[in-house]
Amino acid sequence: MRPATLVASALADPSIRSFIGSGPVTLIAAGKAALGMTQGFLASAEILIRRGVAVGVEKTAALPEPLAWYEGGHPVPQPGSVEAGRVAIRCAAEVCPSECLVVLLSGGASALLAAPAEGVSLQEKVETTRILLGAGVPIHELNCVRKHLSAIKGGRLAAATSGKVLTLAISDVVSPVEDDPGVIGSGPTVGDKTTFADALAIVDSAAIRDQIPKRVRTLLRRGREGLVSGIVSDGESLSGRKMYHVVGSRREAMTGALLAARKLGYAATVIKYPIEGEARVAGRKHVARVLAAGQELVGSRCVISSGETTVTVSGSGRGGRNQELALGALSGLHKFGADTVLVSVGTDGVDGPTDAAGALVDSTTISRATALGIPSAESHLSDNNSYEYLDRLGDLIRTGPTGTNVGDLQVVLTR
Repeated sequence: MRPATLVASALADPSIRSFIGSGPVTLIAAGKAALGMTQGFLASAEILIRRGVAVGVEKTAALPEPLAWYEGGHPVPQPGSVEAGRVAIRCAAEVCPSECLVVLLSGGASALLAAPAEGVSLQEKVETTRILLGAGVPIHELNCVRKHLSAIKGGRLAAATSGKVLTLAISDVVSPVEDDPGVIGSGPTVGDKTTFADALAIVDSAAIRDQIPKRVRTLLRRGREGLVSGIVSDGESLSGRKMYHVVGSRREAMTGALLAARKLGYAATVIKYPIEGEARVAGRKHVARVLAAGQELVGSRCVISSGETTVTVSGSGRGGRNQELALGALSGLHKFGADTVLVSVGTDGVDGPTDAAGALVDSTTISRATALGIPSAESHLSDNNSYEYLDRLGDLIRTGPTGTNVGDLQVVLTR
């Protein structure tokens, strides 16, 4: 799934071209697909760009002037994220009413494009993000807190401009509402229904309350009391001068995998609902779903799914949600018999704080591990150490960054 192609296809829509107008435009791109989306816009729009900024995970990018490239950080913001955020706000503020601000968003934009709210430092935002990630907080709750600690999220980027705002987004969002514009990149161009009280309730959960930086909790309390301004509320003055299109999502990734599997001769099907929840638990449940989904298939079978799980970190090992999902699925794989393979990967090529995109396990994984004297998968999961188990077996998948992000993809092959 090529971000440049998705953007080019969107720009072929007459309604989008009409909304943009004849230019010039201001361009802001953020996320793991920022580079590809920007290149697609430049190749297809044929419109003068007055100013712009793009931020992604690549160290450098060859973009023509006046576009500036920044290397940001993910899953926690880095100084480059903040610099890009401040430049983006300035760029948006300079757009005149007759011109259009074009925003290209993709997975990872919440961390890659950052501008801490007044009274909170970048380090305090980073620490809060780290704590929430370690507690296994769902991504939509994490983004709720991020919005209320930000000067750019929750519609604030769009509110900074007097011009029209076009957003083209590649979505990695599966819950609570799939492809929700308010969750993609923490919604810098759309209003939001959440409040300071919602964000405070998340950080005040008993498990993490005492770990959250004091100034973060103070800001959220002051916001709840109406003492500081918040994000743009849903339905506020942004309507009427904005257009939002999701140009790609996990569905395109699954469709591509489905076509490839059928081309290879597999009887293939797709599980349409997203795979969510605690990764190791989702792995166990996923095997049962695959058994049910593949019952009507004959011959070599392929079952494809996607989504985004979470990991609650309680151990000291290394791993990622795809690696934990794979280990969680092991106990059920024997039900398929021989010649059964499960792959779970991050479509961005990154799975947790590791060099792997995910893992490949099969109906022989447990016996191979036993033969090598590797302790059980369960003991590795209890220490969040799925990486070591899979690495010793040679079952990790390493792709490097892919330049896109539509969540995680699972493929089960059996014959």
